[in-house]
Amino acid sequence: MKEIIKKKLIEFLEEDMPYGDISVVPPREVEAEIVSKENGVLAGVEIVKILFELAEIEVIDSMNDGDLIEAGNVIMRIHGSSESILSTERVALNILMKMSGVATATRRMVEKVRRLNNKVIIAATRKTTPGFRLFEKIAVEIGGGDTHRFSLSDCVMLKDNHIAIAGSLENAMKMRKSFTKKLEVEVGSVDDAIKAAKLGADIIMLDNFTPEMVAEASEALKRLGLRDKVILEVSGEITPENVDEYAALDVDVISSGYITHSAHAIDFSLKVLQ
Repeated sequence: MKEIIKKKLIEFLEEDMPYGDISVVPPREVEAEIVSKENGVLAGVEIVKILFELAEIEVIDSMNDGDLIEAGNVIMRIHGSSESILSTERVALNILMKMSGVATATRRMVEKVRRLNNKVIIAATRKTTPGFRLFEKIAVEIGGGDTHRFSLSDCVMLKDNHIAIAGSLENAMKMRKSFTKKLEVEVGSVDDAIKAAKLGADIIMLDNFTPEMVAEASEALKRLGLRDKVILEVSGEITPENVDEYAALDVDVISSGYITHSAHAIDFSLKVLQ
């Protein structure tokens, strides 16, 4: 995993300075600190440490991933060449900003749900930033959530377009390629939820269901003796504002694109110490 992270970090640095850093500040050894400008959940520290390792920058001290931070907290103190520090500054801050934003949004969602249901899982989706998915998924874990699928290679998920292309839910489910992978089926009605369970789905995603529809689907599966045979997931426009309506229901997983695509980035700054 560390080698994969290093590769991505090198790509980020190359994007930010494809022909080197052309600043004209005379180089010298300096110390600097990264300071939080907002409250939130810290994430990205271990990633940024790898970035600084690549740039031969020493991390003198730091807070930890998952720590609660407040505006003004010094979350990391570093020492190294001024050239290296200045050339990695923006990449480091961007990683901390985005990852801490995702971790903060996830933690808030998890805490809200835990007050109503200790068992339900808050999960991410694939609604992530191209090239940054790995880091966003790590941030979800730091925030107390589940990563769900990292990629199309992780789990068979049949969505509306798959079913449309196959011609029917029955046809689509016959195309399962491997017994080693779970089969998740996205449904848009209670009847389809029942059908998917009868056909052997491992996970049923109730997509864009109202809370009332979710309760109806759960009760129908219970009556048929199918509820304990499936993982019941709800998804679609679920945010911190309405997540409690779903957490109080009989569901196993609440997946939300909000925690990655709409999380507010937490601001940080880097200051060189005189």
